[in-house]
Amino acid sequence: MSKGPGLFSDIGKKAKDLLTKDYSSDQKLTVSTYTDAGVALTSTAVKKGGLSTGDLAAQYKHKNSIIHVKLDTESNIATTLTFTDILPSTKTIASFKLFDYNSGKLAVQYFHDHATLTTAIALKQSPVVDVSATIGTPSIYFGAEAGYDTSSGSFTKYTAGVNVTRSDSSAFVILGDKGDSIRASYVHYLDQLKKSAAVGEITRKFSTNENTFTVGGSFAVDHLTQVKAKLNNNGKLGVLVQHEVVPKSLLTVSGEVDTKAFDKHPKFGEGRISSSTDECLEVAVDEIC
Repeated sequence: MSKGPGLFSDIGKKAKDLLTKDYSSDQKLTVSTYTDAGVALTSTAVKKGGLSTGDLAAQYKHKNSIIHVKLDTESNIATTLTFTDILPSTKTIASFKLFDYNSGKLAVQYFHDHATLTTAIALKQSPVVDVSATIGTPSIYFGAEAGYDTSSGSFTKYTAGVNVTRSDSSAFVILGDKGDSIRASYVHYLDQLKKSAAVGEITRKFSTNENTFTVGGSFAVDHLTQVKAKLNNNGKLGVLVQHEVVPKSLLTVSGEVDTKAFDKHPKFGEGRISSSTDECLEVAVDEIC
């Protein structure tokens, strides 16, 4: 929406997506279709252990608004409404579950050429308020966020971070968990289209003196097929193959192996056909949560 810095939630997102997005050890099938009226329909079935769940979602875009409705097997109906430019340089996101009056959330984002500001409120009897802000330029910016519980009168979280971006690389540092952890990550792109990349991330938990180091990356086999892999210092190796079967529909297969215990059966994950519009839905929901 602007040529300024990104949101606080964008700090570290590129590395996080490379190391976590689309990886799964559950059996999951997602199928997306589009109607002539411009409605995207997505149905999902998940089997985890002996439990099976599913949901049906619909998304409709009209001018500066997006309506997303999801119905799951437990009869929950979740709705997310996104409006752009109700006020200049703003985005408003509202989410709620029908018949659950404590589930409502409202977020307003403001974009400026040198700063961004997000305020999110959980609409409960005792609201929880989250505020985040960044300041800087698209290539380097600093940010912080805090959460405040009005019922207890205490902070639920406070986090700070810095983002540095160049044409072929990005680096992030985040101090989180109320100062108890620090996470640093680096992404280097291997081609101009940024479809192939290498990533490294290290996390330290001060209270337990625990360090976690993860390396990974993605490689574009061709314009339709993507391969991703990751390995951490605990020996967990994850591999993912994603292929665009038809335009905007992706087939994803992933699995995980414990390289320190080859006697254990590997976890074979999902065979999934999904729509590229899923990414937009995830971003919209993450921004308000």
